[in-house]
Amino acid sequence: MPSSDYDSACLPDLLPLYYRRLFPFAQYYRWLNYGGVQKNYFQNREFSFTLKDDIYVRYQSFSTQNELEKEMQKMNPYKIDVGAVYSHRPSQHNTVKSGTFQALEKELVFDIDMTDYDDVRSCCSAADICSKCWTLMTIAIRILDRALRDDFGFQHLLWVYSGRRGVHCWVCDEAARKLSVAARSAVAEYLSLVKGGEETVKKVVLSDPIHPFIRESLTVVEQYFPRYALQDQDILGRKESIDKVLAIVPEDVRKELQQDFQNEKKPESRWKLIREQALRKQSTAKKGQHFEKEIMLQYCYPRLDVNVSKGVNHLLKSPFSVHPKTGRISVPIDLKELDTFDPFAVPTISLICEELDRPRKGEAEGEEEEKSEDTNDKENEKDATERRKIRDYKRTSLAKYVKHLDQFLDGMARSWKGDLLRKSDLQKEF
Repeated sequence: MPSSDYDSACLPDLLPLYYRRLFPFAQYYRWLNYGGVQKNYFQNREFSFTLKDDIYVRYQSFSTQNELEKEMQKMNPYKIDVGAVYSHRPSQHNTVKSGTFQALEKELVFDIDMTDYDDVRSCCSAADICSKCWTLMTIAIRILDRALRDDFGFQHLLWVYSGRRGVHCWVCDEAARKLSVAARSAVAEYLSLVKGGEETVKKVVLSDPIHPFIRESLTVVEQYFPRYALQDQDILGRKESIDKVLAIVPEDVRKELQQDFQNEKKPESRWKLIREQALRKQSTAKKGQHFEKEIMLQYCYPRLDVNVSKGVNHLLKSPFSVHPKTGRISVPIDLKELDTFDPFAVPTISLICEELDRPRKGEAEGEEEEKSEDTNDKENEKDATERRKIRDYKRTSLAKYVKHLDQFLDGMARSWKGDLLRKSDLQKEF
């Protein structure tokens, strides 16, 4: 659904409905409570809310899911950010002796924003995105997900669409949550290849031997480069974009290529000429001449906001927050469907609120389930409300994204169970 169907003026009316009937509080609490393995883990977590008119409220914390729910339904935040787990309850930080209130743990997070690619995309700029440049986010997820799993051994990675122009990654493994600032910085630096600001012409410099991580990343880039760079962005089409590409190659090669390009107009053929020149250079030069690889990486490699990853106390926009400008929900991304993920198909708050009022196909099945659930008359009102909320989001386009979060949490729960069993075994030994 196009975001033009969303009107930001309606947000104050839609948010109360969203937080009352659609926000997946049960899954949200289950995620941030991490199975209750560590005492006070959820209670010492910082949340921050951005309210209407950009009023920013930090150091919010909650004892229970119910308390979080009530506060969010009372405040109806325009944006929710999740911060660190602190040594004390963030809501009481003013009462704690100076210097003792410390950020102890947080997921290792990554933030990739399309605006950082403005020098290598011609289709859009600033906050705008389209299906052509969205390929950059697909490449980023493919490269980083592989590296974090294979090179660092992390298993529980939650990828989330920001709701507008980027993606976030939450690495939720216990080992990742306990990393120091120095260790986070080391991981972020390891994953960073594109260096330098606007004035830097050549932002990727490779040396021999090429690191295995870079080789693995190039394997991913090579799958997408012809379609993304040569066709969609036409980097070897217009003179201005050709000059930018050739600025990366050695001067003697540049002159030869400029001559060759006079006779060869097809972007794919021009790219073939660049590769041939690189191979020729590699066979004659003493040190590595990898300019064709440097071009591919400069145009396609993920561009990380390293500062977001380094800090333990850095806040990041929460999954299932609503983007006030587009109205889109910040939803988890299923990597099994990554190549077909369409940011423009992500539901807006106006769409899912509208869907609540529509009878949907297959609802009869849900009603059957509810009848069997209702056999116990003594169930309290809270359970009934929770069940209704589940029923509500299942009637909307939000359902598949909540289901993906559920599956992610099931995977994490298996490791929590192991931790809890180990804990109880240790206690028995005393």
